[in-house]
Amino acid sequence: MHFENHSGWLLGYVIGLVVVLVVVALVVPILLLARKIGGQAQRINGGLTGAVQNTAPLKDLQITITSATAIVDGLRRGRIKLGG
Repeated sequence: MHFENHSGWLLGYVIGLVVVLVVVALVVPILLLARKIGGQAQRINGGLTGAVQNTAPLKDLQITITSATAIVDGLRRGRIKLGG
């Protein structure tokens, strides 16, 4: 067997294998972190969705304030008319 004729190929394969292992070693933690962030994002989105549902009635608060103001104004006018 002529090992010296293939030493360049062998060196190339070893360098290629090292490069692939380095890339895998760098990409795997990034993918794991991305998965963790994705899970956290889903939980955050669920919390925000709940907050939207829980605070939806507040959009009608201005109607309540307007009605209460009209009632208070009416009571004030009645008190004045009654001399109070």
